[in-house]
Amino acid sequence: MVNTAKPHAGTRHCNAIRRPAWVALAFMLMIPAASGDTFTGRVVEVADGDTLTLLVGRQHHKVRIAAIDAPERYQAWGDQARTNLSRLALNQTAVADCPRLDRSGLYICKLTVNTLDIGIEQIKDGMAWWFLGDAHQQSVEAQSAYGSAELLAKLRRQGLWRDTNPVPPWNFRGER
Repeated sequence: MVNTAKPHAGTRHCNAIRRPAWVALAFMLMIPAASGDTFTGRVVEVADGDTLTLLVGRQHHKVRIAAIDAPERYQAWGDQARTNLSRLALNQTAVADCPRLDRSGLYICKLTVNTLDIGIEQIKDGMAWWFLGDAHQQSVEAQSAYGSAELLAKLRRQGLWRDTNPVPPWNFRGER
C-alpha cells in the first residue's frame, strides 16, 4: 500500500534539517582516507619549517611533516626554518607517507626526498624540535634517530640551539 497522504508541514522542515548532515557525510566520503595514504609528487610551496604543499598530478596536498615542530613564521628562527625546508625540498620529488590527518584536515606525513627523511634533516640542522607528541606513532628506530638528531643539534649548537633558551613553537603559540 502506498501512502498518499501529504507530508505534515513540519516534515519538510525536518528533512531540511537532515539534508546538511547528508551533504556533510557525502563530502567526507569524497575525502581520501588518511590511514596509510602515500603520495609521490613535487613540492611546490613551503609555508613554514614543517608545512608544505605537494603537487600530485593536478591535486595539491597540504602536508605537515610528522614528528617535528618548527618555529612559527613570526617566531625567532621561523624564517630560517622555512628557508632550510625550501632548500631541502622545494621543487623536488617527494614521497609523503601519511598515516593520519590533523584536526584541521592537514595530512601528517613522513616526508622523504632523495632517500632523506626531511623531518630528521630539519632537526639535524637545528630548525625544528622532535615533537614528542608524535613519538608514540613512530617506530623505536625512528624515535632513536629523531632523539639522537635533536641531541646532536643541541650539542653542536646548530640553528635555533645557538640561542640560550629557544622557545618551542607550542609555547610560542600558547603565548599568542
